[in-house]
Amino acid sequence: MWQFAGSPANDVASQAKRRSCGQGSYRGTPSVVPEALRAGSVSRRSLVKRMKVALGVTGGIAAYKAAEIVRLLQDRAIRVQVIMTRSAQEFIRPLTFAALSGEKVITGMFAPGEEQAATTDSAKIDSANLDSAIEHIAVAQSIDALLVAPATADVLAHFAQGIASDFLTTLYLATTAPVVVAPAMNVNMWNHPATQANLEILRQRGVKVVEPGAGYLACGMTGSGRLAENEAIVTAVLEALGASQDLSGETVLVTAGPTREKIDPARYLTNRSSGRMGYAVAEAALRRGARVLLVSGPTALTPPAAAEVTRVESAEQMRDAVLNLLPQSTIVIKTAAVSDYRAKSIFGQKLKRKGPMVLELEPTADILKELSSRKETQIIVGFAAETENVLENARQKLASKQLDAIVVNDVSREGVGFDSDRNQVTIITNDEVVEVPETTKWEVAQRVLDQAVRIRQRRKSPVKA
Repeated sequence: MWQFAGSPANDVASQAKRRSCGQGSYRGTPSVVPEALRAGSVSRRSLVKRMKVALGVTGGIAAYKAAEIVRLLQDRAIRVQVIMTRSAQEFIRPLTFAALSGEKVITGMFAPGEEQAATTDSAKIDSANLDSAIEHIAVAQSIDALLVAPATADVLAHFAQGIASDFLTTLYLATTAPVVVAPAMNVNMWNHPATQANLEILRQRGVKVVEPGAGYLACGMTGSGRLAENEAIVTAVLEALGASQDLSGETVLVTAGPTREKIDPARYLTNRSSGRMGYAVAEAALRRGARVLLVSGPTALTPPAAAEVTRVESAEQMRDAVLNLLPQSTIVIKTAAVSDYRAKSIFGQKLKRKGPMVLELEPTADILKELSSRKETQIIVGFAAETENVLENARQKLASKQLDAIVVNDVSREGVGFDSDRNQVTIITNDEVVEVPETTKWEVAQRVLDQAVRIRQRRKSPVKA
């Protein structure tokens, strides 16, 4: 699996989008430059299609709380596109949501008149009109869920009666995705029979209603009608998406990608790992509620926005980063394909072609074994790439490295494993063997996390006498 690489390509990561709330951070050795600070940034492709939620914001004093909901959904690796009613724009500006979400904020059914007036090209005007006319259908088909928070009595009535008077109410009728509403209004409006009747209609149609809280309201009254807590709203959305939060409270340390071992200034030893498997595990863990620490070797992938990323190059750098982060973690999933060997001596100048040569190698540190020897209560999951005696070798590693689980795949098979979005693995624990037939690496990541959750549950279960 060793490769000799020629002149190294520019391993420049895409500029990281960090929100002003401070979510996410970069940690690493002094030699590792945070990607947000690197010059000449280039775009990198994401590993999996992220779930997308349309967030409808309606006109109420609680509209400002929707900004925090955007961040919380993004922390779960979910894209958010905001749709604002005209009244909502009186409380908070679209620019706020555009800056937070990185997505276009939709504020009406049609392109603004002033934009069309400034355009003299009739073809461009016709194109803009066509795009506006079908945008609600395009959004309806692209989303995995529709959330309305805050939801006023007015929008609830429009939903219940099927009145499509603006983009949001039209989107509601056009989408087949799950719908979640979080009402917020005056206590008397909330208790009014008309509002309660509309809510009952929506519940019967499958709309999830996040009940408002009770307390002091902006109008000066006390009672029900205050927008539910943002975490409760996000939890309801995740339930609608079928995204379990069984890793909430866990800190998952994931390693991903290959490492590079320098030979001279122009060459290094590496392997075929793309990092896709580790990045899938990181994103899946985020979506299931975990805090994620991602230690990544050189890849062409965009890390999940909410992951705390440490970029490394060599096996030694990866060892240092992982051991430094181990005390913070509760689960370690080590998918990285770490180089087993490195050049015993690194040449200061580029080696010239002079016929046959012998390159003396020495083993790198066994990071996985060292992790297991230093662990306290952490769950340690290793990955093994094998070409022969696959299960026998995997069981031997499970025992010799004192792992809680090992995920093994046969890398001699074409179309799965290295350089592929698909994988076929066997997950071996001390209690069971789980075969995962060929599927996407995203699905493999979910099955690996399922096993980590089971191991945690078994540890918590009392031992029967």
